[in-house]
Amino acid sequence: MSHTAHIPSHRKPRRRASKSALRAGVAGGVLSTVAVAGAAGPAQAEPVTQTIEMPTITSGLATAVAASAQATQQVALDLEAQAREDAAAEDAAKTAKKAKAEAVRKAEAEKKAEAAAKAKAEAEAKERAERASRTAARTTLSAPSSSSSGNSATASAPSSAPSTSSNATGSAASIVAFAKAQVGDAYVAGGTGPNAWDCSGLVQAAYRSAGIDLPRVSQAQSTAGTQVSLSNLQPGDILYWGAAGSAYHVAIYVGGGQFVGAQNSSTGTVQRSMDYDRPTGAVRVL
Repeated sequence: MSHTAHIPSHRKPRRRASKSALRAGVAGGVLSTVAVAGAAGPAQAEPVTQTIEMPTITSGLATAVAASAQATQQVALDLEAQAREDAAAEDAAKTAKKAKAEAVRKAEAEKKAEAAAKAKAEAEAKERAERASRTAARTTLSAPSSSSSGNSATASAPSSAPSTSSNATGSAASIVAFAKAQVGDAYVAGGTGPNAWDCSGLVQAAYRSAGIDLPRVSQAQSTAGTQVSLSNLQPGDILYWGAAGSAYHVAIYVGGGQFVGAQNSSTGTVQRSMDYDRPTGAVRVL
């Protein structure tokens, strides 16, 4: 073969200059960046000898939840304690109110009892005073009546008394029945019935039931008929206490040594023995 013969080349064909330049530029940029980073860093790095453990989000959240639960429990305990205190205060208020009402009731009951006892004592004192007054009046009148011929003449003059006919007996029975029917009624000064009387009001109403009109007051009733002895009484006779014409009390003789009269505010209308309060005198109207 000739030394000038063409020998095929084994080298790769050249790449285009633009692509080579581009690759060279990219490589140079990367190397430059590495070189700058190396120059900016420390000349010799310290070895890592301690690891710091940072708190995790999960542990913080658990702590907050626990705190919230504890606060909620404390609020519940506080509310429960307040409810118990309110209930105790309400119970105490109710107990105090009940005790106060009971005290007021007892005070009122004691006051009423004292008033009743006082009224009873006053009525008893009044009745004793009336008895004493009647006894004194009888004592005063007994002496002249025993020695006075005028009184003897009056007692021994049956001609002036009306006859005891069957009609009079019927009227007396009516008077006695009316008087007995009022036993238990109240005594009221000035009372004329039908459920409350004073002494002369009862006597007047009893006689009116038999068709007989009497004066209203005891003074006039004690002289409305014929004077009779207390030992010669008949049912229907008017008994009086005090002097005839100025008597302060009257009643109706009902027989058997008994009388019916409206005595006083303490006893009311009663039927009693004449020995209970012996009258001064009597008059017969029938």
